[in-house]
Formats: sequence, C-alpha cells, structure tokens
Amino acid sequence: MNLYNEILYRPLVNLVVFLYNILPGSDFGLAIIALTVLVRLVFLPLTIKSVLSQRALSKLGPQQKAIKEKFKNDQVAQNAAILKLYKDNKINPAAGCVPLLIQLPILIALYQAFVAGLKPESLDLLYGFIKNPGFINEKFLGILNIAKPNFLMTLGASLLQFLQAKQAAAASKDQGADLGKEMAALNSQMLYFFPILIIIIGWNLPAGLMLYWLTTTALSIAEQAYIKRRYKDKEHKT
Repeated sequence: MNLYNEILYRPLVNLVVFLYNILPGSDFGLAIIALTVLVRLVFLPLTIKSVLSQRALSKLGPQQKAIKEKFKNDQVAQNAAILKLYKDNKINPAAGCVPLLIQLPILIALYQAFVAGLKPESLDLLYGFIKNPGFINEKFLGILNIAKPNFLMTLGASLLQFLQAKQAAAASKDQGADLGKEMAALNSQMLYFFPILIIIIGWNLPAGLMLYWLTTTALSIAEQAYIKRRYKDKEHKT
C-alpha cells in the first residue's frame, strides 16, 4: 500500500494541485479535466494497441468457430488449432488485456487523487516544490460546487456512458464479431445497466468525480471514433 501511495496516489495528488495552481481562476474542476486529458493522452498508444488487437481477434471469429466445430470432441486438438491460428496471423490474444491491466491501478489512483484534492487535509501530501494553495476553490467555472452531489452532472455522465456503450456495440457489429445469442443478450443488458448504475452510485458522490467520469467517457468516445477512422483508412490502403 505504501508503494502504491508513493508511486501513484501521491504524485497524482501533487499533479492535480499543481494544475490547480497554474490554471486560470484557481478552478479545481479545470484541474480535474486537464489531468484526465493528460493521463488519457499518455495511455492513448496502449488504448489503440488494445482496440486493434481486439479487432484482429474478431476477424478470426469465423475461423475459430469452424475449428471448434471440427474438433468439438477433442479439446486438446481444438486448443492446438486455435493457437496455431493465432500464430499464423501473428496475434497475441493477451495483447488486448495487458494495456487495460496496466491502466487500471493508475485510473483508480487518479480517481482517489480527485477525492483527496477536495479535502483540505490532503494538502499535507504536497511535495516541497509544489505550492500549497491553502484551500481548494470548490466552484467549477464559478457556478457548480464540485464538492457536493449534482444530479445534472450525474445524469450527463450516465448519458455519455450510454452513448459509449452504443458506440462499442456498433463497433462489434461492424467487425462482424460472432458473439452468440447469450453474449449478445448480455451486451444488450449492459447497454442500460451501467448508465443506470452510474445514476445510483453518482447520486451521492461529489460533482467533481462525476466531472471526471464525464471527461474520461467523452475522451473514450473520441478515442474510439479516432481508432475506427484510422483502422478503416489502414484497411483501404491495404
């Protein structure tokens, strides 16, 4: 835990306060947005790698289905044939998961850093070279108190989550992924489950955390649109 605090949590607390100090208006909401954008930009290459790996796996769906049908009574032969299929196509099935696993602890620490930034006692975590602002201005754009729950902010985060889920479902359809009836039904349920869950959870959370969720979801939508365009351009060239 101490290693996590010193490597991830404390540096992110210091970074968000540093941004708070240099951004106009001493606006912690702007600092949340700025740090979220910076972190997503750093991880953009990993995100692209993960999505392209998933696309490549989806394209092999029909061939995997044929292999499973051919060796349905021989699990060993089935696994060997699928591994050979991956090898022949130069695909690592774990490549899509590793970037997400790397990002997860950092995103958790980022979330915790924003929570800490709203508490005056967290300023004790600042390094000596980071100016202590003395207090945190809780007004975003001089209007919204980000330290208190805000239903409109929560509703906006839920709506964006729904749009992101719709975008992901459309991407799977474009890739021709064979999800099966059970998985397709599950995805359809998740389309509505997560937006509703965000409203339930976010109802009592500070608006600053919903601002973070809004920002990161909006960036995810933009990333997916960028990757889709880049992927199609790549296909046209080949």
